[in-house]
Amino acid sequence: MLKIEKFTFGVGDRFAHQARAQLRAFEMAAERGVEITPVWNKSNREHLIVGSEPASVQAAAKAAVKASGWANPWHVDADHINLDTVDRFIEPSDFYTIDVAHFIGQAAPKPDVEAFVARHPELDGDVVAAVASKYLAAVQQAGKIYRYIAAKKGTDRFITEVSMDETDSPQTPRELLIILVAIADEKIPIQTIAPKFTGRFNKGVDYVGDVDQFEREFTEDLDVIAHAVKNYGLPETLKLSVHSGSDKFSIYAPIRKAIRKTGAGLHLKTAGTTWLEELIGLAEAGPEGLALAKEVYAEAFDHKEELCEPYASVIDIDYAALPSTGEVRKWAAEDYTGALRHVQSNPAFNPNVRQLLHVGYKVAAKMGDRYLAMLRQSEEAIARNVTENIFERHIKPLFLD
Repeated sequence: MLKIEKFTFGVGDRFAHQARAQLRAFEMAAERGVEITPVWNKSNREHLIVGSEPASVQAAAKAAVKASGWANPWHVDADHINLDTVDRFIEPSDFYTIDVAHFIGQAAPKPDVEAFVARHPELDGDVVAAVASKYLAAVQQAGKIYRYIAAKKGTDRFITEVSMDETDSPQTPRELLIILVAIADEKIPIQTIAPKFTGRFNKGVDYVGDVDQFEREFTEDLDVIAHAVKNYGLPETLKLSVHSGSDKFSIYAPIRKAIRKTGAGLHLKTAGTTWLEELIGLAEAGPEGLALAKEVYAEAFDHKEELCEPYASVIDIDYAALPSTGEVRKWAAEDYTGALRHVQSNPAFNPNVRQLLHVGYKVAAKMGDRYLAMLRQSEEAIARNVTENIFERHIKPLFLD
């Protein structure tokens, strides 16, 4: 297997123009003595919406690495893939987020469940049977996908993550242990596991839930992983992954505390936060950029139901709290950026605007070359915002403060 680094950080780049600005944030961390490996991620759904190919992610990352002289590791994540979508990611990716949340709750064959329980008398039989009945089919599917990738790519050329976060119910630490035991039985050399944590991880906004409960759960999960590595032969590099991790400011301090105390690694996955910084940069770049940013909002507002439907489980938008397109049309640049930039102390900040625009990148995709040309024209302002967002709001509170 390709060995994962201790701290990895997933960065999305919807339109493949911000890799250099993103990488600058990791350079700044390295200058302060913390090595964090960038992992450029983009899902099949995002490729379909934007009309891009997975190879474009690798190409943008390579260009940024070359331009900056970055000599440290970096990866390209085939984000949330399954057997139906993985083929187009085989060549350009070296990190695979195997998403099997859809299989949670599907009945595994009864003999398989019984055999699993019999193999593990060290675990509570009644609990194991109940958990295995819920999760064994998902783990078996992960095994199929892993072996498919390995046959195509070779076992030593990629990192495996298993994702179970996009489901309704969180996995308890006890359930996580049994899931990891089943993964070990499937002989998947998993190096990161993305469970569903308690609370809501809505796109682009802060964590919604009991922070103290999250801290207890996160810490117990770290203990579970250490136990599974020691007792079930899983890779020593195995670590927790926090999905929809961008902008979850209220849980960064508990995460930092836990990984410092235990010495554990971390993978944090972000995505659309960079796309939002593009809009902020456009608004600050001048009248043309501001006009285009307002146009994106107007189109997103007019098609909000269509845009929000695929993301219904990870957004909470109060439509009544969205400003009208007429109101936004009158905004100055500071009004637009104040509503969108994730600074919760700013009275102008509007999490409903932020969530709508987070899922509204389809609007920009339809603009095609007109949008991309404005990105190039506004590069300085956008790059400044992209780097500042990743470093100041994400890397510093997680790894440096």
